[in-house]
Amino acid sequence: MSELKKHVEGITKESTQAMIDHAMEIYPDKVKKKRAPHLAPNEGEGACVKSNRKTVPGIMSARGCAYAGAKGVVWGPIRDMVHVSHGPVGCGWYSWGTRRNLMSGINGVNQFAMQFTSDFQEKDIVYGGDKKLKTLLAEAHDLFPLAKGISVLSECPVGLIGDDINSVAKIASVELDIPVIPCNCEGFRGVSQSLGHHISNDTIRDHIIGTREFAEPESPYDIALIGDYNIGGDVWSVKPLLEEIGLNVKAVWTGDGELEKIAATHKVKLNIIHCYRSMNYMCRVMEEKYGIPWVEFNFFGPTKIRESLRKIAEHFDDSIKEKVEAVIAKYDPIMQAVIDEYRPRLEGKTVMLYVGGLRPRHTVNAYADLGMTVVGSGYEFAHGDDYERTSPEMPEATVIFDDASEHELEEFVNALRPDLVGSGIKEKYLFQKMGIPFRQMHSWDYSGPYHAYNGFPIFARDVDMAVNSPTWNLVKAPF
Repeated sequence: MSELKKHVEGITKESTQAMIDHAMEIYPDKVKKKRAPHLAPNEGEGACVKSNRKTVPGIMSARGCAYAGAKGVVWGPIRDMVHVSHGPVGCGWYSWGTRRNLMSGINGVNQFAMQFTSDFQEKDIVYGGDKKLKTLLAEAHDLFPLAKGISVLSECPVGLIGDDINSVAKIASVELDIPVIPCNCEGFRGVSQSLGHHISNDTIRDHIIGTREFAEPESPYDIALIGDYNIGGDVWSVKPLLEEIGLNVKAVWTGDGELEKIAATHKVKLNIIHCYRSMNYMCRVMEEKYGIPWVEFNFFGPTKIRESLRKIAEHFDDSIKEKVEAVIAKYDPIMQAVIDEYRPRLEGKTVMLYVGGLRPRHTVNAYADLGMTVVGSGYEFAHGDDYERTSPEMPEATVIFDDASEHELEEFVNALRPDLVGSGIKEKYLFQKMGIPFRQMHSWDYSGPYHAYNGFPIFARDVDMAVNSPTWNLVKAPF
């Protein structure tokens, strides 16, 4: 059994279950019954917890909504489109400013990282906002005529009053002579932002994919990079590495992405997917409709980068396999130098993770490369197949949790006293006040990139900076 899968010293299934039971003592019996299946010691294989269920009323969840999943994750990072939030200004503004999806180009010319909102008021709730949306679309096109398309993302009130954004978008698309794509992603849909990913993928399927072709000639090495949102420049680290092994990255979904390249993705030979949760739907669609195979990969830390490069190479000829081995041979000494610098300072340290998407399982081995052990891991909006992939990556008997409440997280941190917590902005300041080092793992705490060989030295530096900062000796938590 690998070191990663062994029991962490002092942690047993019994001790983890006792910790879970203690955390739930505060709950009424009905809440205990609902929460119990979502918290469990790791069994080592299979999904040990239930997921994708509604949050229990009264529990302080860290989840987002379907609208946030649609705009903040899938549509927002596409650089050459105007993305319209149809609804009150609050949701539109705050959904935009929480992630660092970096974009190339000139703002307002060929990239549009701006806030567009229909700014719903009370009269729009009473009389409807269709006319206002039509005016907004025309004004956006007049202001930014070089935008290749417009997405319309509906907030909760739009669905509640029954505005028909689909017909407005259809008419505007003809009148403006550009794609105007409606996305019925009202926040109240589904149980979390995960449904927003799915709805967005459906709109791409119905309105975009297959409507364009690449200008460049086809080659057997054409691929699409799926599920990378260029947080902190991750795409700019991953894409050159894939090109270095001889592949042509023809489209990126959707970090620093371009509408017409996304529309032509049905012409690639392989889809490689990083964020399985947000984009596996489209990979399956393209496999079923266009016969394009797909493979999941992980570019966090040298161990998984090496493994993933070889997995990707299996889909191509010997020339790609040879280039992969050459690239691995080139970077392994560089990565070892990073490990040699930071591992002595981080060896034996523990981490607890609670994020969305892929990171609670993808980063486990990156921490292991630095000599650290993940003692607790969970997702805000995962499905069963995410936990099936997570369980084998985690040490046995460590706690796995789904849609954890702030209370549960605090109890687990108090019990486990990890040397580092990696979670979101909602959790950051609580744990820092407790004197626990913290990294914001939704947006790399304003650092990055963390993906690929260029990202690992930054990741290692940031983890060391958080864990070993002398400031923690000056923090005395009042609780």
